[in-house]
Amino acid sequence: MTASQHTIAGTVLTMPVKIRKANQHMAMFSVDADAAQQMIDYSGLQVCRYLPGRAIVVLMLMHYLDGDLGRYHEFGTSVMVNPPGSRAGGPRALQSAGAFIHHLPVDQAFTLEAGTKIWGYPKVMGDFTVAEGREFGFDLSIDGQHVIGMDFRPGLPIRLMPRQQAQRSYSHRDGITRETAFEHTLDGVRTRLGGVRVRLGDHPYAKELASLGLPKRALLSSSADQVQMTFGDAQEIS
Repeated sequence: MTASQHTIAGTVLTMPVKIRKANQHMAMFSVDADAAQQMIDYSGLQVCRYLPGRAIVVLMLMHYLDGDLGRYHEFGTSVMVNPPGSRAGGPRALQSAGAFIHHLPVDQAFTLEAGTKIWGYPKVMGDFTVAEGREFGFDLSIDGQHVIGMDFRPGLPIRLMPRQQAQRSYSHRDGITRETAFEHTLDGVRTRLGGVRVRLGDHPYAKELASLGLPKRALLSSSADQVQMTFGDAQEIS
C-alpha cells in the first residue's frame, strides 16, 4: 500500500510523521467530570469517569527538537475520554481511554498548518517563555494575553508507564471529530506526586481551566528527556 502524503507550505510529508527527538513536561489533575464534560461537549465524546464524578485532565509542554514538523514548542490541554460509543467507568477504564485535545498552542507556522490540516488539531499561535534550571518553568501567552505558567519541581527516576506506548488522540474541527493513532517512546523519565505550580492568566483558555478548579494540586507530574513519536493519518469518526 502506498503511504499517504500531505503537502504543507510546499513541503511533502509522507505518513507516518516522525518525531525523532523531543522533551516533555506534564501534569495530571483530577477534576470535576461534569465540568470537563461541559468543556468538551462539542466533540460528541464522553469523558472517562475514572472515579464517581471525577475525570482526568493533562497539561503538557512539548519541545520538539528534531522531527518532520520542525523545531517548536507546543502546549496541550487534554481530557481523557472513552472510545466512541463506550460509557466505561472506574479506574480500569483509563486503560482504554484516549486523549481529547482541547487546546494546542504552538510557536511555529509550519506545524500549525500541518496540525490543523492533517489531524484537525486545535493549533493556534502562541508565545512561550521557558526557564530551565534546577526547576523547569514556562509561560504561555496568546495575542499578548497570558494563558498559563507552570513551574515544575524535579522528580525522581520513577517510571509509572511502559517505555513504549500505543495510544489514541481525538480532535474536533469544522464539525468533524477525528481519531489519530500514535506511538511514543519515553526515556529519562522522572516523576513525583504533585510537584507543579500552576499560574493562570486572563486569556479565555485560562478561564476554561479555572472552570475545572485549577490551579490545584496535581495528582502527579513528570518529565521525559528523550521522546520519540510517530503519528498516523487521522480517521473521521463523526
